[in-house]
Amino acid sequence: MATRPKTKAETLAWLRTIAGELATATLKRLEDTLPWYGDMPPSRRSAVGLVAQAGISSFVAWFDDPRSTPWIAADVFGAAPRELLRSVSLQQTLQLIRVTVEVVEDRVKDGGEPLREAILLYSREIAFAAADVYARAAEARGLWDARLEALVVDSILSGEADDELPSRIAALGWHGHGEVSVLVGTAPKQLDVDHVRRAARHMHADVLIGVQGNRLVLVIGRADPLAREAEDAIGTAPALTFMEIASQLEPHFGPGHLVLGHAVPNLVDASKSAKAALAGFAVARSWRHAPRPVHADDLLPERALAGDPLARATLVHRIYRPLQAHSTELLTTLWSYLDNGRSLEATARELFVHPNTVRYRLKRVSDVIGWDATGAREALILQSALIIGSMSDHELAPRRRPTN
Repeated sequence: MATRPKTKAETLAWLRTIAGELATATLKRLEDTLPWYGDMPPSRRSAVGLVAQAGISSFVAWFDDPRSTPWIAADVFGAAPRELLRSVSLQQTLQLIRVTVEVVEDRVKDGGEPLREAILLYSREIAFAAADVYARAAEARGLWDARLEALVVDSILSGEADDELPSRIAALGWHGHGEVSVLVGTAPKQLDVDHVRRAARHMHADVLIGVQGNRLVLVIGRADPLAREAEDAIGTAPALTFMEIASQLEPHFGPGHLVLGHAVPNLVDASKSAKAALAGFAVARSWRHAPRPVHADDLLPERALAGDPLARATLVHRIYRPLQAHSTELLTTLWSYLDNGRSLEATARELFVHPNTVRYRLKRVSDVIGWDATGAREALILQSALIIGSMSDHELAPRRRPTN
């Protein structure tokens, strides 16, 4: 039955009278039409109901004074606890708004054209307000994640990891598994963090990103090993090495040198790779034709000359000590070969052997330590190892007591 048109004051009084009825009808409609609402625990359903009731009350106040739109978001969503934003998506919130508007429209359809237009306008305003609330929440989460990520990267670079580091890493949603390597280069003028993450995901890798002054630091880990194994089983390309990943991430860095630290077993040990990468980055300019990216271990001579204790230890324990333990003959041949300007004939004359014997021993050197003395760059690395190793032997040798 049609009702006579009401004045705005009469309509406002009527709306206040039926506000409770509208809220009850809205909750009933939510249970009937939205499955996710019925599946929520009672406390969350109660919070959603508070939002619906606040929306109706806010509409009544807004109908009285449409200029009150600036406080719609705070008025409606302020009734809900903060965790509701994490459990109810923006899409579900818009469904809630639609159901509430439908209930109000059905109940007040005889209230006149101005009231129906007011409902449509208010529903638009509240939808925009909801989007703004979720956008602000997402921005706050993004800023928090960025601060947490910066804290984790700083902890890795400084080597001051504590017991909370694994939980912080987990909070960031780290998907890396197994070995980790750190890549250090110059930060670009405009860094697109999302673009870097997408590029890493395409290579089945995950990254933590840190910017320190003009340096860009990426902590790289391979992601989804089970998925990789499944892909390998059907004949796809094997997992990329860290150097291959670094090469594909190279365009995201600014101009200058790009240094990759050695692989370490897990993210907690990433500080060791970071120290090597940072030390290499500091001296990379000393190698005129350094590739981009370059492995930190290829800069061992420059790092050792700059006083890097990790580089000195690496040269001794990965080159000098293995050769010394394997064969004094190989060590002597390498010394002679490098001292004679990498000449097979000169080395053979000094050692009184055939040049083929020298060639064979050098191949054995490469088999033992993995470096080839016949290459110019690797010869520099090996000669640095011999010099530092012999110095360490002298330091470790027992000193004779002076005799009276």
